[in-house]
Amino acid sequence: MNRRTAIRLLTTFFLTAASLAQAQQPKKVPLIGYLSPGDAASESTFFEAIRLALRERGYIEGQNIASEYRYAERKPDRAPGLLAELVGLKVDVIVVAAGSGYIRAAKNATKTIPIVMTGGGIDPVEAGLIESLAHPGANVTGITNLGSELGGKRLELLKEAVPKLARVAVLYDPTTSGPSREVKEHLPVAVRALRLTVRYWEVRAADDFERVFAALNKQRPDGLYVVGGGPVMVTNQKRILGLALKSRLPSVYSYRDAVDAGGLMSYGADFAESHRRVAYYVDRILKGTKPADLPVEQPMKFDFIINLQTAKKIGLTIPPELLARATKIIR
Repeated sequence: MNRRTAIRLLTTFFLTAASLAQAQQPKKVPLIGYLSPGDAASESTFFEAIRLALRERGYIEGQNIASEYRYAERKPDRAPGLLAELVGLKVDVIVVAAGSGYIRAAKNATKTIPIVMTGGGIDPVEAGLIESLAHPGANVTGITNLGSELGGKRLELLKEAVPKLARVAVLYDPTTSGPSREVKEHLPVAVRALRLTVRYWEVRAADDFERVFAALNKQRPDGLYVVGGGPVMVTNQKRILGLALKSRLPSVYSYRDAVDAGGLMSYGADFAESHRRVAYYVDRILKGTKPADLPVEQPMKFDFIINLQTAKKIGLTIPPELLARATKIIR
């Protein structure tokens, strides 16, 4: 064997060995980090929707994708620490199933890991989270659920449910940007169009609810609109529902889970559909698309939920034509 032949054989050997070694190395499984403001029980339905949608796109949990879940359990101050854990795990994408405060915390935690919003009823442009819907910029993209912009529609539905509706109490947390913007900018237009008299009630702490409802019982408004958003409102949802039922007030809410838990009506983006759409963003990002190049989407499907059990308890008959428009009726 001459020198040239020996070199060629050795080169072929090493190249083949390198190729085999590379083929034997396991491929890196993408790791998705999820951050929720709630707990595992309350968020399981939405996260399951994302998992199923990812499976439809070929991502099977435990095989070619993995997940890490973090729950703030209604304590916003836990978000920075939980996000630090996800960043430390070197996740490939962070899915934030919460509002502007949590998304801003995610942006503070990382400038490089892509962040996908699931909605949360915020305007991400007004909140300063992205540059525009069409061109988000930086590392944030996803879904916006138009929470505050739908306040007028909720009042309209409440008036259809209670034809004699004239005076409405609006309950909200003024320390949260979304609800404050809705009260100042969006609701006044609808109030004038519907010819309603509205009084706004601020709640900043858990102790405020009993005081507010005691005053409502003296004034006897015809209906109640509970503006969702903010830790005080979320943490005290059961208390709000109980007080509204005890006061026999027809009420409308921003989120369907309030109606599932005993509220009268809700109208808002179909959260399950929004969460399924999150899989699209995760898929595109894992395939190399930058978040800045993925336009933020607005919802296409909306939920209108009516709880007839609650209507019966407060002595309210829902008009048949309104029932016919509901996407879900709890009987």
